[in-house]
Amino acid sequence: MIEYIKGRIEELTPATAVLETQGGVAYMLNISLNTFSELEKASSQDTQARLFVHESIREDAWVLYGFSTKEERSLFRMLVGVSGVGAATACIILSSHNVVELEHIIAGGEVKMLKQIKGIGAKTAERIIVDLRDKIKPGESSLLDLGIGQMSANKEVYDEALVALVTLGFARQASQKVLDKLFAAEPTLKVELAIKKALSML
Repeated sequence: MIEYIKGRIEELTPATAVLETQGGVAYMLNISLNTFSELEKASSQDTQARLFVHESIREDAWVLYGFSTKEERSLFRMLVGVSGVGAATACIILSSHNVVELEHIIAGGEVKMLKQIKGIGAKTAERIIVDLRDKIKPGESSLLDLGIGQMSANKEVYDEALVALVTLGFARQASQKVLDKLFAAEPTLKVELAIKKALSML
């Protein structure tokens, strides 16, 4: 089993990364938007990257999935273990929220937030929460990584605005920075106003 692949970034798209190893062999890995963002930040000519690997071996294909952290890979494996959630769907879920956000969404039983993700219906969202909420133990300090810190109690509004901005094509990291500033100044912002103000700042 492959634990990770380390090599030069030859090609990078929001959905895939090609790493060429020292032996001259290039591997194409499916990635999430979170991993893409991490690779893009470091990407330059001759940049070396390491991706933790999940292998999906079928009769008709051998597909590799790459993750910038072990935590993201672990959550991916939990998701594909849920009935009705395939690898493609798990990648979409991981592209919609980062690992810390997903841990809190699942542990908090937030069905509504999962349903907002493309391709996730009510039954699938409920199944994910039922199957995984007891397996996920987000750390208390990780709330700071949500992008809100403790400046806003209105987490659901923040999350909805962030999902909307990412769906519109804006980078997650840039959207989070803008929303951080907005919610720090106005913790009780409504979703529509938060999105409108963010759009004027991005």
